[in-house]
Amino acid sequence: MSQLTVGLTGGIASGKSLVESQFRALGVPVLDADQVSRDVVAPPSPALDEIAERFGAEFITAEGTLDRRRMRELVFSDAGAKQRLEAILHPHIRQRLKQWRDAQTAPYCIISVAILLETGMRTLVDRVLVVDVPVETQMTRLTVRDGIAETLASSMIAAQTHRQVRLDAAHDVIQNIGTPEQTQREVARLHQLYLQLAGTQS
Repeated sequence: MSQLTVGLTGGIASGKSLVESQFRALGVPVLDADQVSRDVVAPPSPALDEIAERFGAEFITAEGTLDRRRMRELVFSDAGAKQRLEAILHPHIRQRLKQWRDAQTAPYCIISVAILLETGMRTLVDRVLVVDVPVETQMTRLTVRDGIAETLASSMIAAQTHRQVRLDAAHDVIQNIGTPEQTQREVARLHQLYLQLAGTQS
């Protein structure tokens, strides 16, 4: 197992994917929980069967996969549905994250989880890195870049942990409001810090 596990998190459209790719380019093992969440519902899977049973066949496409757009619209407008979905998915996701973390041998590894602080997954990591942008930037990226309606974008942002809560929980913060090159310099700085921290851990 790696000497140090960093939990990467941030609000929607904050730029976590960019930061992930930059750490990967430095040779750091990174696992994205979004990918894991897709994997655990890939057919055939117990999680997908449970979703169909709990939510109905209309949330499964003709090809037998999860109708992600329909489910996303439901959970961002219905807090109860969101909780029911998370109760199905989170145990499966947590198990896979832990298995992956325990198999790593690099000095440090990164688990990227958008809802790291909202769930018990915070206990899987030693240190929290937050990618941060103002709410106005999130709205612009969601509506202009992703073509999401403004009302849905607002709901998606509101459904997540408040920005200040994330910042208060952070050991490290990357303000992702500049150029990719500026973000890359921050990643390089933190890479050196994490190598030092891993080297000093017994």
